[in-house]
Amino acid sequence: MYLVMNRFRVKVGFEEAFEEVWRSRESKLLERDGFVRFDLLKGNESEGYVLFASHALWRDKDAFIDWTKSHQFRSSHGKPKNERPVEYAGPPVLECFEVIDDLTIVASD
Repeated sequence: MYLVMNRFRVKVGFEEAFEEVWRSRESKLLERDGFVRFDLLKGNESEGYVLFASHALWRDKDAFIDWTKSHQFRSSHGKPKNERPVEYAGPPVLECFEVIDDLTIVASD
């Protein structure tokens, strides 16, 4: 598995606009082979911003790289429909990880 995380420092007062950008987007992730899961996480307020993180889990690094080269990626990362401005306390930070170990509960039938 391969985890791709983007961290966003959203200035206090712009949290709702940021969340609306994500809710209103036309995600194409489900169309991609190798996509496993996506989560948008909201953290605590600190030093005038609220930390958000997007986590996308992929089957492997190659599936993620293929996503970044796809027309679905380009169309998903265009100008958001939300016209409300969002202000950030710096650029997003992209971090990528190869999963070394995991614990997962598998639901039984």
